[in-house]
Amino acid sequence: MADAADNGCEILVIGGGPAGATISALLAQRGRDVLMLEKSRHPRFHIGESLLPLNQELFERLGVAAEIEAIGMPKYGVEFNAPPDGETAGKASGLEFADAWDKGFPGAYHVRRADFDHILFRNAVRKGARAIEGCRVTRVGFRPGGADVTARLENGSERIWRTKFVVDASGRDTFLANHFGCKQRNREHNSAAVFGHFAGATRLTGRREGDISIFWFDHGWFWFIPLTGDATSIGAVCWPYYMKTRKTEPRQFLLDTIALCPQLAERLRDATLISPVTATGNYSYSSRQSVGESYILLGDAFAFIDPIFSSGVLLAMHSAFVGADTVETCLDRPERARSAMKAYDASVHHGTSSFTWFIYRGTSPILRYLFMNPGNHLGMQSSLLSILAGDIFRGTPTRLGLVAFKALYYFFSLLNLKTSFKAWLRRKQIIAA
Repeated sequence: MADAADNGCEILVIGGGPAGATISALLAQRGRDVLMLEKSRHPRFHIGESLLPLNQELFERLGVAAEIEAIGMPKYGVEFNAPPDGETAGKASGLEFADAWDKGFPGAYHVRRADFDHILFRNAVRKGARAIEGCRVTRVGFRPGGADVTARLENGSERIWRTKFVVDASGRDTFLANHFGCKQRNREHNSAAVFGHFAGATRLTGRREGDISIFWFDHGWFWFIPLTGDATSIGAVCWPYYMKTRKTEPRQFLLDTIALCPQLAERLRDATLISPVTATGNYSYSSRQSVGESYILLGDAFAFIDPIFSSGVLLAMHSAFVGADTVETCLDRPERARSAMKAYDASVHHGTSSFTWFIYRGTSPILRYLFMNPGNHLGMQSSLLSILAGDIFRGTPTRLGLVAFKALYYFFSLLNLKTSFKAWLRRKQIIAA
């Protein structure tokens, strides 16, 4: 039996991850009555350990930059490793964020998400947000002027909160998208992942020790993310057809998959798996709506795209900053709510679309070649690195460079028409499978 609906709050936030904690902190420090409900308890494990340089600006605005620096492994760029077959087998190429248009964001961090998320969560509470952990939202009923939200606590009891506005920051649980039946699989991309932590992996040396490494192989790509201490996060993002071939438990499947990529296997030759291995599917999706009367969807609760460019935390936190302004407009100036919601929707769609052109072609031999052989004619490399750094919301002049890069991609695709067509046909068949 649920408690009587006499618990009130102005804004109820579902989820205490980066998106939920960020918007809770922003709204609470503006004097709003914010209640944040988190199903787990911090610190808790989460994947998505690599951040982007433009996260730094958001950390400064939240007042947590020093805390993030204290737990982070510095990351100055990305290393791309060619597939283990073909003429470029064994070749590696590195790009540095310092070569982007804006030289003011030359680096980022890798973080253990348990520590990182806990910092953001504590910051929200310090700023005045009320927070309840171990509290899973189970139902929501919208009414004129707000909603009634039901949640189950760890002891099995239920409580109902009456709120004026609901913020869905539930991540891949996609609470409201499921509630409204508007979650959809991304028809242009489909992938799954298996991942774990290793000790004793061979890293790059010197200043580049913390750079993320990407390894392409026949069935997808690997991430190699050095963390502080001796731990390295290793994950394989694969086409679902390959994941369906698994006949062993996840640990052995990950090890067998690593063996298919000799360059990565060599880097892990003396390494030891030190964590449980997790497998996850349905890796790319979106919701048909990001806003509505008395609610908003943030970050992964709205959409998730392939993590090859480490964009998840940036998109989540940026949506929280824009979302905070949107929520206040809806509450304080309802005559402007429609335009504020439209602007928010445009912002989150711009965030995902900035990366998807590259993601959809990530396994293309032509795109791999351009990543492995960068050039800066017409600002192509500077523009590409700006995107990889997450500089997509500030009006940085990347348009000409990106147009030139994409034109070069299509030109090389025509020159290598047979190879390009085979890659396109294979990808189409894989997505349809």
